[in-house]
Formats: sequence, C-alpha cells, structure tokens
Amino acid sequence: MVSTTAEKRPAGIFAPRYRALTIGMVALITLAAFEYLAVATAMPVVAAELNGHALYGLAFSGALAAGVVATVLGGRWGDLGGPVAPLWTGVAVFAAGLILAGAAPTMDLFVAGRFVQGFGAGMLQVSMYVLVSRVYPAELHPRVFSIFATAWVVPSMVGPAITALVVENVDWRWVFYGVAVILLPAALLLWRGLASAPMSEQPPVPARSPIMRRLGWALLVAAGAALMQYGGAARGAGFVLLFIGLAVLGAALPRLLPPGTLRAARGLPSVISLRGIAAGAVIGGETFLPLMLNEERGLSLTMAGLVLTGGALSWSFGSWVVGRRRFERVPLLRLGSLLITVGLVLMALTVFAVVPVAAAFAGEIVLGLGMGVVYPTLSVLVLELSPPGEEGENSASLGVAESVYTVVSVAIAGALLAALGTLGVVYMLCFALVAVLAATGIVVAGRVRA
Repeated sequence: MVSTTAEKRPAGIFAPRYRALTIGMVALITLAAFEYLAVATAMPVVAAELNGHALYGLAFSGALAAGVVATVLGGRWGDLGGPVAPLWTGVAVFAAGLILAGAAPTMDLFVAGRFVQGFGAGMLQVSMYVLVSRVYPAELHPRVFSIFATAWVVPSMVGPAITALVVENVDWRWVFYGVAVILLPAALLLWRGLASAPMSEQPPVPARSPIMRRLGWALLVAAGAALMQYGGAARGAGFVLLFIGLAVLGAALPRLLPPGTLRAARGLPSVISLRGIAAGAVIGGETFLPLMLNEERGLSLTMAGLVLTGGALSWSFGSWVVGRRRFERVPLLRLGSLLITVGLVLMALTVFAVVPVAAAFAGEIVLGLGMGVVYPTLSVLVLELSPPGEEGENSASLGVAESVYTVVSVAIAGALLAALGTLGVVYMLCFALVAVLAATGIVVAGRVRA
C-alpha cells in the first residue's frame, strides 16, 4: 500500500516560512471547533434564559444554512482573487457573530448571531483549502490536512467540560465572548504567517455557472436542508416537510456539485460524493449513540458522551498516520470506509443487552480511525484533481456535500425515532441505515481515480 518512490522530502509544515501560518490556521480551526461543540452544551441554558425553546432548532439549522451559502461564495471568491480577502472576511464575520450571540437580549438576536457565525465559519473553511493549495507544496498537503483534523481533538475532549464550567460558574455569554477574545491572537498569528509564506498566483477560470446563480441554488439547498432537519424532528406533518425538503435538495443540490457527483462518477465527483457519504454515516451514527446508550443501556449522559472522546482520539491518530507517509489512495479509502462500517455495526449490536457496552466504545474507536483515514485523504485528493484556479469551487462542493449528506442522514434517522419511538429495534434500524450508507463508500472509493 505504501508508495516506494523515493522523493526528496520538502520542508515541513512547521519550517520557519510556514510555522506562523500553520499555527494560525490550526488555532482558528480549534476555536471554530470549540464554538461548534460549546453551543450544543450551552443551548439548554440559553434557550431557558431567553425564553426561546421555539427557536431551539433554528439556532443550529440557521448556522448550517448560512455555512452552505458562505462556502459557495467563499470558494468562488478565492478562485477569482485569491484566498486572503475571503479568509479575513470569514474571521471578521465569525467574530461579529460571536459578539452578537453573546450580547443577544432575545432568542431572535441569538439566532441571528448563530447565522452570522455559520456564515463566517463556512467562508473560513473553504478559504483555508484555497490557501493550502496556494502556499504549501503538494507533498505537504497530507500533513496539513492531518493537523487540521487533529485540531478538533482538544475541543472534543475538553470543550463540553469547559463550557459547562463557564455556564455554571460565570455566564453562558462568556462562552461566546471568550472565543472572540482568543480569536485576536490567533488572527495575529495568521496575519504574520500570510506576510512570510510564499503564495503562488493562479489565473482565474470561468465558473461552472455565474456566481449569482450559484448563490441562488445555495439558498435553495440551505432551505431544503433546514426543512429536512425540522421535518425529521417533528411528528405527524413533519414527514411532509421532510419530503418537501428532500425534493428541494434533489432539484438544487446537483447545481452546486460537479456533474455526476450524486451517481459517483469517476474522478472528482466520487471524491466529493465519498466525503458526503463518510460524514453522513459517521455523524448520523454519533448523533444517536449517546441517546441510545442512555435510554437502552442505562449509562449517564456524561458516560455516554465519553464514548465519543475515544472516537476523537482515534480520528486524530488515523489522520496522523496518513499524514506521515504516502499511501495508495484507493486501498486507503476502501480501508477507511470499511472501518467506519464495522464501527457502526458494533454500535448497532450494543442495542442488545447481551452485548457488553464496551462494544460501543470499540465501535466508536474503529469508526473514528476510519474517518481519520478517509477525511484528510479526500481533502488532499480534491486539490490534486482540481485544475488550477478551480480549487475554491471544488472545495466548496466538498463542504456542501458534507453538510447536505449529514442533514439527510440525521433527518431520516430522526424521523424514524419520532414516528416509531425510542425503542431498541428502532435504534437498530437507524444504525443499520447509516451502516449501509458507509458500506457504499467502499464501492465509491474505487472510483476516485478517473
């Protein structure tokens, strides 16, 4: 599996000319990850204080919808004018959203702050992909994306605990203010890194469709995703919203992705499709695992949540491994997809009382290892397969597929739970669905090369 070609090793990602930029980007990703996890922990208190339970779901779906639109805009902006302007715009908008959410006197303004945060985070992510393609040589891309994945580990381990401590002993508003304050030194590091890192220039190329048309389709995709999310959580008429949202996505999503993505055509379309499949399967499984362990196996929510920590650690380890050496991509992606499938099967078996709870821990570790193998490899491939000047647009497609496939997976599983109840057999069905989705990734992995 390991390539035997002898290659001259380039300077590392922490070499003097890259060090500040690498640390600055990792710091920004860590803060974005912390904010993402902190919101889920703090939201019950926020909704109670602001009397906003009716808008609880919108605080999450609004950020997702804004992120889809920002990803499309930021990707094309980065292709046309380089990644620096959309990157700083993302930083500024993300900071503004944090301050707005922290200062919000009502739930309406808090949701508006979350929308602004989502927009800034979406633009940040896609701009960093373009920045990686313009600054680091191709040989270093696996290491860069490996350390990007590792940046999620510390927030995954300590984020919920720190958030709970701040909420209980200070004020939930400082969860947002604190991230905004720490954002300043991270931005200064990024500024210093951009000043010292060499950046190649790429001539802009025509977009697959005009940017205003793409933004219109992005808005429709965001609306369809939000409808599916609401429909999946509701009962009765919720199924109507779910199917309407699915129809909207079916019409709009292909307009934002390379032709053939939904049918996993060979080459770049399969890379983007596999990213969506992996994200939808993993997040779909992890969304309901703590709930199942709490209701079916009697674990406390704290203990059930600790299961996910093992997955974060193995995800980091898998990313580290694939970042250290060059592997043949197709076998590596097939292995990662297989590990995700096996992990989900182990989670499903934990529904049965005769299966020890340790199987869920093992499943999460195996699943996280698979995602650590798949995720950075696909990030590298999307840059390898993108013609010069199209890195931003294709990276945006990668982010859109990841978000939409995840929403569809979680919404369908949530609809089953809402309709049939939280019974063991229903949990088994939910895990079976996402396991089948992960298994399709084994096939799609063989199509990432044209």
